[in-house]
Amino acid sequence: MANTPAEYIQHHLQNLVFGAHPEKGWIIAQTPDDVKAMGFMSIHVDTMGWSLFMGLVFLVVFRMAASSATSGVPGRLQNLVEMCVEFVEGMVRDTFHGRNPLIGPLALTIFVWVFLMNSLKWIPVDFLPGLAHMLGAPYFKIVPTADPNGTFGISIGVFILIIYYSIKVKGVGGFAKELSLTPFNHWALIPFNLFLEVLGLLTKPLTLALRLFGNMYAGEVVFILIALLPFWSQWALNVPWAIFHLLVIPLQAFIFMVLTVVYLSSAHEEHH
Repeated sequence: MANTPAEYIQHHLQNLVFGAHPEKGWIIAQTPDDVKAMGFMSIHVDTMGWSLFMGLVFLVVFRMAASSATSGVPGRLQNLVEMCVEFVEGMVRDTFHGRNPLIGPLALTIFVWVFLMNSLKWIPVDFLPGLAHMLGAPYFKIVPTADPNGTFGISIGVFILIIYYSIKVKGVGGFAKELSLTPFNHWALIPFNLFLEVLGLLTKPLTLALRLFGNMYAGEVVFILIALLPFWSQWALNVPWAIFHLLVIPLQAFIFMVLTVVYLSSAHEEHH
């Protein structure tokens, strides 16, 4: 798979890309040059596939818990699901100040889905990429949230909801007034207000995506560097780093969920 440490790191940080090559047609990229040539006419197959798979895991597990729920002594799965639901419900109740039945399920979906995608980091870095290489895949990256395409995909979806509810709740005129007359309520400062408010609005999906990507990508790089060490010394660093991620993985899912609820709560507030 790689002859030098630099090639090893590059290999593990490269996604499996399918797209339209200007000279070769629709292909799976075999080299980084192929990826560059494809540009935007491509898709990260591993990121998309693992994102959909973990979303399916979320739906199946919660469906199983719902179908086997009992009012008597709950089983372990029901207990786990109820803990997640009650935890997210409490956060939404404390954070969201509007009235919208979609926010609770949305927050639960984001928290569990992002957590499941983050948790793929616990799988040894060489295991699945090695299997994929044996099956003929030149590259394979399994953590969707360590790919900015994955995190930006979720954050752009949140951004669309922010714009939608800002217009729905406040109206087009109300939303426009909020952008143009905040923070300084004077017509002469409308250009300055618009610059600040539009910039602040655009940074919301940017910070959502980059915060999650940065933390997951950095953790992935450290795991890869540890894998380059001699076998006898890997466990001395790999185990503590994996234990540290017992906190990082749910924390990043929690932060993404809370910020989403905060932004949507702001979108539901009337402008005065």
